[in-house]
Amino acid sequence: MPQKEFCPRGYQPYGSENDDKSPSLHLRSSGHGPVFDFTFEPVRPNLFRVTFTSQDHPVPPYPSVKKPTVDLQDVSITTTVISATSKTMEVGDITASVEWSDTPVVSLSWTGSDKNLHRDLPFRSYVADSAGIAHYSTHDRNALHVGLGEKTAPMDLTGRHFILSATDCFGYDVYRTDPLYKHIPLLVKATPEGCVAIFSTSHSRGTWSVGSEVDGLWGHFKVYRQDYGGLEEYLIVGRTLKDVVRSYAELVGFPRLVPRWAYGYISGGYKYTMMDDPPAYQGLLEFADKLKEHDIPCSAHQMSSGYSISEHEPKVRNVFTWNRHRFPNPEEWISKYHSLGLRLLSNIKPFVLTSHPDYQKLVDAGALFRNPETKGPGTMRLWSAGGGQGGDGCHLDFTSSFAFKWWYDGVQGLKHSGIDGMWNDNNEYTLPNDDWELALEGNVPQMNVKNSVGLWGRALHTELMGKASHNALLDLEPGKRPFVLTRSATAGTLRYASSSWSGDNVTSWEGMKGANAISLTAGICLLQSYGHDIGGFEGPQPSPELLRRWIQLGIYSPRFAINCFKTSPKDYSVGEVIEPWMYPEITPLIRDTIKRRYEILPYIYSLGLESHLYASPPQRWVGWGYETDPEVWSTRLKSGQEQYWFGDTILVGGVYNPGVSVAKIYLPRKANDKFDYGYVNMNAPYTYFASGQWVEVPAAWKDSIPLLAKIGGAIPVGKSCTTRVPGENDPAASALELDDYRGVEIFPPRGSSHGNIFSSSWFEDDGISLHPQITKFTISYSSTEERITVGFTRGGGFVPAWKNLDIILHNGDERHVVSDDGTPFGFVGKDRRGRLVYRLKALN
Repeated sequence: MPQKEFCPRGYQPYGSENDDKSPSLHLRSSGHGPVFDFTFEPVRPNLFRVTFTSQDHPVPPYPSVKKPTVDLQDVSITTTVISATSKTMEVGDITASVEWSDTPVVSLSWTGSDKNLHRDLPFRSYVADSAGIAHYSTHDRNALHVGLGEKTAPMDLTGRHFILSATDCFGYDVYRTDPLYKHIPLLVKATPEGCVAIFSTSHSRGTWSVGSEVDGLWGHFKVYRQDYGGLEEYLIVGRTLKDVVRSYAELVGFPRLVPRWAYGYISGGYKYTMMDDPPAYQGLLEFADKLKEHDIPCSAHQMSSGYSISEHEPKVRNVFTWNRHRFPNPEEWISKYHSLGLRLLSNIKPFVLTSHPDYQKLVDAGALFRNPETKGPGTMRLWSAGGGQGGDGCHLDFTSSFAFKWWYDGVQGLKHSGIDGMWNDNNEYTLPNDDWELALEGNVPQMNVKNSVGLWGRALHTELMGKASHNALLDLEPGKRPFVLTRSATAGTLRYASSSWSGDNVTSWEGMKGANAISLTAGICLLQSYGHDIGGFEGPQPSPELLRRWIQLGIYSPRFAINCFKTSPKDYSVGEVIEPWMYPEITPLIRDTIKRRYEILPYIYSLGLESHLYASPPQRWVGWGYETDPEVWSTRLKSGQEQYWFGDTILVGGVYNPGVSVAKIYLPRKANDKFDYGYVNMNAPYTYFASGQWVEVPAAWKDSIPLLAKIGGAIPVGKSCTTRVPGENDPAASALELDDYRGVEIFPPRGSSHGNIFSSSWFEDDGISLHPQITKFTISYSSTEERITVGFTRGGGFVPAWKNLDIILHNGDERHVVSDDGTPFGFVGKDRRGRLVYRLKALN
């Protein structure tokens, strides 16, 4: 956009709240030009709110979070007025200062430290720029910068420039494309000394320059630019990334509970719902038969939008309708799928073409955006059929009460047919004109500000679409957690949609590698039930080796889905699909890997509950919890591409080139941890490694990627098939086995633990309730040269179906297992992997 900066000066304290003893500050500019207000206030011990507004630059009219209540009880607060233009506040262990002799400059540091964690750029901190604003701050070139929702690899955003918007980037480049699908203006700066997050609540388009701009006068700086409106920003301070992410969740909302079944294998493919001969319903039943034939467990299928494409000309998709040739009796077909133990997600898109049966009804009700130049609906070219095929139509304006209710009713109609969850797709709202007008009815606050897409923000509708889908499902089943999968997201969308993915990726080795970095930064932004289309959505079919590697890696992510649209010159409308059995020579290996996914599902689901309770992402940067290890701050590890933590116990590495059978992995170490016993290779040759070193791990492609367990950790495991938990009573659950087995894989040192007791916990609930009882199970153990002593406790109201607990030792560990009261465990024998198994009986 054109640059038209104006930097207000001459600030003076304004208003009655500017008491010298108050930690809050309100300033008003008095120099030449428009008058601007600046406010700074502590909200919580490590959370500060900043605004920069004027009459023509209002606060975001629909912020992604509501202003939180100030909560500073029992917090030590000291204020010092150093001069007429300077004020310092000590809030707990954080010192915040504001100096306004020229422009307001906010600085944050740990009390007693002379090193700033954050500092605004003097003389150019808060700037009006045309209809929007810019916020300049100093840049630390050595820090790790992460966030912004979903950005291409590497994970470290330092020295790069990003567009804050969302788009339908079909077939994007995992290292170069920007923007992708998410609009989350959260940037976190992390250093060994501490972390600071900067979060804007606006839905407006904008940019973040993370030190990519350098100026001879201004030096190295970073700048957030917002196209419209004034600034409402939160600064979050924490000792570690974990602290900052949790505080961010306390501000915007913790990740939603995800149904347990959604952590299983989710199948998909555009081709399946596009079939006319045989019709799609028949092809999908044949797909289910093949799952059974190959003994591959699967929890759900994503129905692509082909089910809603009209069987008559124009053959384009009409949301909330059924193609009656492909699905003559949807309810009957859905019931059959449920009887096979498979749930269904339906693809729904927030736009209608002019040929949609309800198009004129929506126009007449003012449910579509209004073009002020034509006085009619905001019409644009939309993707409407096969690859790249379009038609004229309009997006729904979710600030219209009629549009919101129309969508709500449509979702409930699909649910009445038996659909289990909604797949909110193509919801990036790539509208072409900032001046289009909104209805601004009951779903948004009534404010005396300009009625335009630019100011209110396109991403606002992504959030409201999520809300409409969520509310429709919840109102039909008030006691159950709704499942809404969303492609685009804002910070607020995550209060309604519980799962997401990285969109239409491309099949390639580098695409698989770069996706790791995207996952890690997405998790920091609370996209916790998140993953990628395994094998690639677009592009060529993966080779057997690449498919095998991608599935090996993909089972160690919160969301595991195989879904694609493989266009080709021969078939640009239907395309091809990736299927687990597409290469018969490796089908048994693929089956075993997917079964391992189900085997460790108790571990994966517990990570999901942990993210809901505490906001910790299941996939974590290798330095998460190991910030005192200098090596994690190296460029290679800050890139986030080659390895990551999956929970506290499993360190996951990958192989990202064909023909490679050895991988180099770093094993992080906590400083001054006298009980750091290192790691053990979970695969042959089961080598034990000391922490704090790079190691080479054998990883033949038909065997496994590198997987290392942290000594002292634990992995709860269950059956290697789809199961149901007590309390699940939906139609698909009745066909499943009961989840009545639980084991725990433990990893004691080879010898004595020298009296140190290791402890690991996991969580379980019924997997479906909106407000479940959650039980915490804790396994503790220590070891000598001869035996392993195990303790077990639990706390919580949920009672699982399993009555016994198996203790599974690592390969080659031949020691006896006894309980912490000296009682021997029952010896079960060796499992199929050759591991000793002991059993603790009658737990319930």
